[in-house]
Amino acid sequence: MSILAVSTITISGCATFADMAGADTATLNASAAQSYNQAISEARSKGLLDTSSTTYRRITNVYNRLRPYADQMNQTGQAFQWQVSVIKSNELNASVLPGGKVVFYTGIVDRLNLTDAEIAAIMGHEMVHALEEHAKSKMGSQALTNLALGVGLSAAGVGDGGAALAQIGSQLGVGLPYSRNLESRADEGGLMLMARAGYNPQAAITLWEKMAKASSGGSPSFLSTHPSNAQRIQAMQKNLPAAQAIYNQNRR
Repeated sequence: MSILAVSTITISGCATFADMAGADTATLNASAAQSYNQAISEARSKGLLDTSSTTYRRITNVYNRLRPYADQMNQTGQAFQWQVSVIKSNELNASVLPGGKVVFYTGIVDRLNLTDAEIAAIMGHEMVHALEEHAKSKMGSQALTNLALGVGLSAAGVGDGGAALAQIGSQLGVGLPYSRNLESRADEGGLMLMARAGYNPQAAITLWEKMAKASSGGSPSFLSTHPSNAQRIQAMQKNLPAAQAIYNQNRR
């Protein structure tokens, strides 16, 4: 999908531009929820929806722990109907749709042997994407050329997941090509969110060290159009003291 460079438009300005074109928060969230529910229903029918494994329970537990803190951060003017679904796949991937519709692939947890805190780093990252309405900002920055939800949230590809997962990916927006700036904002916000929920933010560093090792032979789809692993780790180390202070305060 082509990306229009509109460097003079701020994130808030992009979101306002999308509002003017009819992609207001309530409408976008409702459209995303419909697409999400359809895709998850199809995943369930194909036996791809994980609802009982240890990995599923761990992801869900982390999600439940972060959710109240994410709600406290919500300044969109719309209450989110948060959902998380776990897809059986070796993909190193996770994604989110407007309104808080999160998807995790089992591969990112199992293949990287993630701790709960490292899962929280990913979950926090995805939640901040939704809370800061990055999908809406992206639509505005593209000057509304891809305003329709089905195009604006199109997939970047799901690799070896097969045809069925590719179809799910196209509905869920897996691997959305957010700009590096939005990714960095989600990294920073996710770091603070996980710290508020009582997860040691140091885990965000070890997460990306694992991702760097896993992507040494080629970038997984989760890293598509994202900052480099080294850049992410460097930025997180810069923000770590502030996050660590939040974490330490919440432990008292």
